[in-house]
Amino acid sequence: MNNLQVNTKKANNPLLVINYFIRGVRSLGKPGLRKFILIPVFINFVLYSVAFALGYYYISGLIEQLIPEWLQWLNWILWPVFFISFFLIVFFSFTLLANLMAAPFYSKLSANTLALLTGKPVSIQEQPWPKVVWSEFRRLGYLGLRALPLLFISVIPGVNFIAPFLWAVFGAWAIALEYMAYPLENEGLLFYEQRQLARSMRFGALSFGGITVASLTMPLLNIIVPPAAVIGATIFIHEAKDLS
Repeated sequence: MNNLQVNTKKANNPLLVINYFIRGVRSLGKPGLRKFILIPVFINFVLYSVAFALGYYYISGLIEQLIPEWLQWLNWILWPVFFISFFLIVFFSFTLLANLMAAPFYSKLSANTLALLTGKPVSIQEQPWPKVVWSEFRRLGYLGLRALPLLFISVIPGVNFIAPFLWAVFGAWAIALEYMAYPLENEGLLFYEQRQLARSMRFGALSFGGITVASLTMPLLNIIVPPAAVIGATIFIHEAKDLS
């Protein structure tokens, strides 16, 4: 197991963490990083366009079917709750798909970001392929087991009013794990170690995931958010390291 340690006080400071994300956005134009950004941006543009199209054409009809007739008089309350919940589900799913397709570019983007930060070449600690695949299955299982109860809550009238809040917290945590994975995998940590490390800086991880999710919901801006988040997460992990 990798012995990477972080300064938990620094890593859990939301102002510092949000600034790491902002620095990620500002770094998008740096010459040494551009070539690892163009293809992921194209992938994001295509997939997020599809996600918005599906949301526009299908979600409203699905919501109408899920609200029983005897609750039609509560449409003005239930419809926004259903819409927000299903929008978050669809959007979150497409974000994970986009990241999966762009993963090879994001790993290199993270490594080159670290090289710019340290001023020296960075060697990636590559793991055996079976271990990497198993780690990704563990990540999917971890997220899936926590998403299922939220899906159940989202379709229960009278209880689902809390679903958007729960999805927002879950989304922030999941997205933080997703983007922190790139610099941590380059450090030689797979999902179990990544999760343990994230737990030690839970508040910082949720802050980073929260600002990333909020930015991903902004049309047009969201196509550049994923590479910015990869850069920001790399800065986050690098500057949170306990070097004592």
